[in-house]
Amino acid sequence: MSPHRRIATALAVLAPALASLGLGSCQSAYFATMEQFGYAKREILVDRVEDAKDEQKEAKEQFVSTYERFKSVTGIQGGKLEDTYKKLNGSYEDCDDQAEAVRSKIQSVEDVADAMFSEWKTEIGQYSDPALKRASQDTFDKTKSRYADLIGSMKKASASMDPVLSAFKDRVLFLKHNLNAQAINSLSETVVSIEGDVTKLIDNMQASITEADEFLGAMKSNG
Repeated sequence: MSPHRRIATALAVLAPALASLGLGSCQSAYFATMEQFGYAKREILVDRVEDAKDEQKEAKEQFVSTYERFKSVTGIQGGKLEDTYKKLNGSYEDCDDQAEAVRSKIQSVEDVADAMFSEWKTEIGQYSDPALKRASQDTFDKTKSRYADLIGSMKKASASMDPVLSAFKDRVLFLKHNLNAQAINSLSETVVSIEGDVTKLIDNMQASITEADEFLGAMKSNG
């Protein structure tokens, strides 16, 4: 069974017991119990980064799909307007859900990373051998620097979703309130006005995905 599947299975077993705890207590109890099952915070972090990367890939595809749907409906006339609104609204809602999923995955990465680095920093202070302490501190610094690049890239990509979502929502609401040919024709202006935001979003998402791949490669190569 893969580490990802094993962690998911263990979480399913633990979920009922953790559900009654507060958020902070739940996180601490979760990590402590997972370690008793043999899953270190480092392994959980790698697993969550992979989840976040996959979620960003799906978000990128959903945003591109929605943007293409906006482009495809410009100029539609007559009785198809209601169907057009429903399709675009559905696509917008899919984007909104995907964006929220991305934010949730990023938060889960931050939760385990904060716990892992806090524990690591405390344990560095417990060394009695100066050479080993310096080596551990060096590894800590390098890993935390790589993580800072990763989480910064993820948050940048996440933030770039907001202006695109806002533009999609504005136009969907406009269609809802103005189901007429003029409203549909105005979508051609939307395509032009948000094209730059969509391009930026795609670039940021891809940069974040690449950063995640590099972080995962470094973490896995270190054993």
